[in-house]
Amino acid sequence: MAPPITITHHPMNIRSLLDKGKLNHSNFLDWHKNLRIVLKQEKKDYVHENQTPDEPPALPKAAHDAWITHINDSLDVSCLMLASMVPDLQRDLEHYTAFDMIQHLKGMFGKQARTERFDTMRALHAMKMEESGNMSTHVLKMKSYMDQLERLGSPYPQDLATDIILKSMPKSYNAFIMNYNMNGWEKPIPELHGILKTVEKNIPSKTPQVLMIRDGKVKKNKGKNFNGKPQDGKGKGKKASQNPPPKKKGKGETYP
Repeated sequence: MAPPITITHHPMNIRSLLDKGKLNHSNFLDWHKNLRIVLKQEKKDYVHENQTPDEPPALPKAAHDAWITHINDSLDVSCLMLASMVPDLQRDLEHYTAFDMIQHLKGMFGKQARTERFDTMRALHAMKMEESGNMSTHVLKMKSYMDQLERLGSPYPQDLATDIILKSMPKSYNAFIMNYNMNGWEKPIPELHGILKTVEKNIPSKTPQVLMIRDGKVKKNKGKNFNGKPQDGKGKGKKASQNPPPKKKGKGETYP
């Protein structure tokens, strides 16, 4: 009889997040987010959030053992952080503890994140859709700015996000916006986007059709012209001249 098959379950390896996006001089926010995910899964996230305490007395033993664990975890985390950086950052930070390392990196890249956040917020609030613009493209662009702000640590609450989008719509959407606010609706952006698609289909065109294009040629619209008189191409409907043509001068005739 064959022995039973033993299946060994290994913990999910999510350190590949850090391997795929090593810290360089332009991706600190994404790298730090991935680092927190990894440390949370390994139950070591406390290490880079709290400074290593001073060594306690040998007794009580539980407190001293906890300090030893903190020291060991800090070493593991600092090595993990260094391994997920580009070489020049490794050289600058190799002697730091995990906590001191993350504080130093925040100081290095904090101004960069603040500038990016300011530029993104300014671009978001400056967006205004033209009457001839594409609603879906406009809303999705605004959502991308809001996603970027969330990545930068400044997420917009849902009600404010929808207010900013509605404020950016052209005048042809005013009736819908009034109805939306009067009913006290609170829709997430994807649902609001779907509703606006329906609204867009029911907004009549504001551009009169004066010319028609047929078979690649531009043709004038038949019927009445702009002064209400028939237009048949033979001169009918033209306003009579105020000055009649002069008479031909006959023999013996003189003009006064």
